[in-house]
Amino acid sequence: QVQLVESGGGLVQPGGSLRLSCAASGSIFSIYAMGWYRQAPGKQRELVAAITSSGSTNYADSVKGRFTISRDNAKNTVYPQMNSLKPEDTAVYYCNAKVPTRGYWGQGTQVTVSS
Repeated sequence: QVQLVESGGGLVQPGGSLRLSCAASGSIFSIYAMGWYRQAPGKQRELVAAITSSGSTNYADSVKGRFTISRDNAKNTVYPQMNSLKPEDTAVYYCNAKVPTRGYWGQGTQVTVSS
């Protein structure tokens, strides 16, 4: 079992920045990738950014150049740094951890970009 605890969401003005964090605990040795997804009202959940245990990253086209995902292996934590935020980035953001047999989800954190 893997447990994920997210933090860092909130309200930010357009053009602003936020840094989320996701701390993993439990069977962390089996995690081979962690990432963040988001779901806006009326839309499907979509990948935002992901990072593998070897450090390879993957980003949605809509966030390339604005978001950066990093990880602190000592703290088992993943951080997406979100810059130049736009109103269309408003969504509930979910942390995800992948092990060979399944994925685990965090509880979600709301990010609202509005003036």
